[in-house]
Amino acid sequence: MSSTAPPGIDHVDERLLRTTPLKKLLARPELGSVVGAIAVFVFFSVAADSFLRPASLGTVLYAASTIGIMAVPVALLMIGGEFDLSAGVLVTSSALVSSMVSYQLTANVWVGVGVSLLVTLAIGVFNGFMLTRTKLPSFIITLGTFLMLTGLNLGLTKLISGTVSTKSIADMEGFPSARKLFASQVTVGGVELKVTILWWLGLVALATWILLRTRFGNWIFAVGGGADAARAVGVPVYRTKIGLYMGVAFCAWISGQHLLFSFDVVQSGEGVGNELIYIIAAVIGGCLITGGYGSAIGSAVGALIFGMTSKGIVYAEWNPDWFKFFLGAMLLLATLLNAWIRKRVEATK
Repeated sequence: MSSTAPPGIDHVDERLLRTTPLKKLLARPELGSVVGAIAVFVFFSVAADSFLRPASLGTVLYAASTIGIMAVPVALLMIGGEFDLSAGVLVTSSALVSSMVSYQLTANVWVGVGVSLLVTLAIGVFNGFMLTRTKLPSFIITLGTFLMLTGLNLGLTKLISGTVSTKSIADMEGFPSARKLFASQVTVGGVELKVTILWWLGLVALATWILLRTRFGNWIFAVGGGADAARAVGVPVYRTKIGLYMGVAFCAWISGQHLLFSFDVVQSGEGVGNELIYIIAAVIGGCLITGGYGSAIGSAVGALIFGMTSKGIVYAEWNPDWFKFFLGAMLLLATLLNAWIRKRVEATK
């Protein structure tokens, strides 16, 4: 069916309209978070004398990376129109599986790491499969997974280890090489940086390439904008959503291995509540809760704001109880700023 323009008005395809650099900048989903990150950086640079020291910046980047590794796949999932409330606990589950399999089998720790990868990916497939087959909201599906994993983490750990934490695997074969990959440090310009920062930056680059340069990236935006419309033009909606949940699971595996090989042991109750931090980082970075809009770079900036705020309060020697206040204020301001920017962009089209 062809559309007919009103008399006297020539119909112009909006894709052929010229866009100024300013409009392109305003249309970027991460613009609001970048402005917020600059404001937070300037604020703590003035409020805390030690904030600008190289060692302090390394600590800030490490704090941001531990959130950012999970915020990247959570952002892609939100662009695809879904949530994962089990993401925080899944990190702990991944670490527990690696530790207990290695210890109980008295095997090379890489055996446990491999089994953990398979188990974690299977949980991601389970979330995606249940979502697409039952058509229940992802909030309900992943809330159920969250509760089940929380119980399994605690119950199995106490059943096998007799306590709420795993046994140390620091003296087992393969531990040094695994620690080097997941929990080592590199020196850059005299500053020691955790290897998680490299994992984080690599995942941001990979996710950005997938979103902007691949067919799967187009599918993610399409299913987030409207699953029925996407299905009508041939987008494999089910496969796309299952793939997104597997992405969350894969990054949970990376975070879980870092948790294990940083401390040798894992507490079974860790991870509860972190899923909200990942979601908040993605929202601060410009992802819409309704799906179809956002970026991986924005989630990285959102995680960076988290890192600067959490450590900036410490360097300023403030009561850390204020962290939640800053968190809520940033979330509200970022959401309002993103909504304002979107209205301005749509008004200028």
